[in-house]
Amino acid sequence: MRSDEFYMHRALDQAHEGLAVGEVPVGAVVVDATGEIVGAGFNAPISRHDPSAHAEVRALRDAAVRLGNYRLDGCTLYVTLEPCLMCTGAIIHARIARLVYGAAEPRTGMVESKANLFAQPWHNHRVSVQGGVLAVRASRLLKTFFEARRDSGDDTTGPGCR
Repeated sequence: MRSDEFYMHRALDQAHEGLAVGEVPVGAVVVDATGEIVGAGFNAPISRHDPSAHAEVRALRDAAVRLGNYRLDGCTLYVTLEPCLMCTGAIIHARIARLVYGAAEPRTGMVESKANLFAQPWHNHRVSVQGGVLAVRASRLLKTFFEARRDSGDDTTGPGCR
């Protein structure tokens, strides 16, 4: 199995793909227990006209289709930004074993920044979490994106919105 940094670089590759099409640069990959990348996605709510098209959800959908099962037992999700409420729920429902994320999201992060939804006692599934992997690189990519948007006068997609 390769390192968390290796897979986070693959998630960053996805974020750059999103950036190239004008989306907020967040990327994600799903890795199975053997170390194979079985799902990938980048943010696409703008281009797909879909509020649920976050990187995590797209990567989970891709993995589920490839594996032929919506339950992704034993899989790890790597994402460049701390997941939001919607994505945290999707991670739990997909039965992801482990979440590894890069940058914290102080406004809407539901893993540690605003709340820890994984720790709630009513969930019947537990997710192991590792945050901060390549956080500086992921954070820099997002900051550069939002600075460019503000400089261009297009401030319609601000932090906390993807």
